[in-house]
Amino acid sequence: MTPDADDRAFEPPAANAHARTRADGRFTVVVVSGEIDLATAEFLTEHLDAATAGPRPDVLVDLRRVEFFDCSGLRVLCRAESRARERDGRLRLVSDRPAIRRLLAGAGLLGRFPPLPDVPGEGRE
Repeated sequence: MTPDADDRAFEPPAANAHARTRADGRFTVVVVSGEIDLATAEFLTEHLDAATAGPRPDVLVDLRRVEFFDCSGLRVLCRAESRARERDGRLRLVSDRPAIRRLLAGAGLLGRFPPLPDVPGEGRE
């Protein structure tokens, strides 16, 4: 890939019905909403690919607005987390939903993705 293509990857994709990206201090926050399944996981993928494209990404995936999340979404998260680590960065989840915690535990991913209750620094002025 050429440097020009890498530079374009830093631009967040347009918001869609399932994901939007915003900068929040030193983090890139990908806010996920609705249902993430086989039919919609690609909408999340495009945001996570962009968020993890640069060097040392620090990405928070906010799942607090998710109504349903299945193994298709887990696959996308695992891929993005691996990409972030390969670039000396990290990807973390934000979720206060018991269903997300149960899904991660059932898939054996709770250790890889221990959910944060909120975005660090959120609501503090």
